[in-house]
Amino acid sequence: MIERGSDKHGPRLDDQQKHETEGMIRGCGTTHAEEWKEPEAMPAPGEESLRPYPPGHEPGVPEGMTRRGVDLRSDLAKWLSDTHWPASKSELRSRAHRSGAPDPVIDLVESLPERGFRNMADVAKALGLGVEKRRW
Repeated sequence: MIERGSDKHGPRLDDQQKHETEGMIRGCGTTHAEEWKEPEAMPAPGEESLRPYPPGHEPGVPEGMTRRGVDLRSDLAKWLSDTHWPASKSELRSRAHRSGAPDPVIDLVESLPERGFRNMADVAKALGLGVEKRRW
């Protein structure tokens, strides 16, 4: 009796799997049978990315904001994400408490003026965190 590679698959699938893993076993070449499955090469350290970020989506701090402002705005947005806009200060306070926001976030909401807010950018502006300037 001839011994096959596994009891789960037929001889054809066993041969296909053997072919796909041959490169890994020998330590040279690919482990994939199809070229489209190959991972793309990463740029070398210090080398520019082959795909630059689209305009306005570059990493870093947007023009018109500070790193601290970006971080605070991000924290606020995280805890107030389910808010239905426009919202009042009391609605934002309730939302922060319901979502279990940490004390620094609740303190920021408490420091807001008593008025309505259209969106997170409006909240950030009221707190003096800055708003990114768009280049069109």
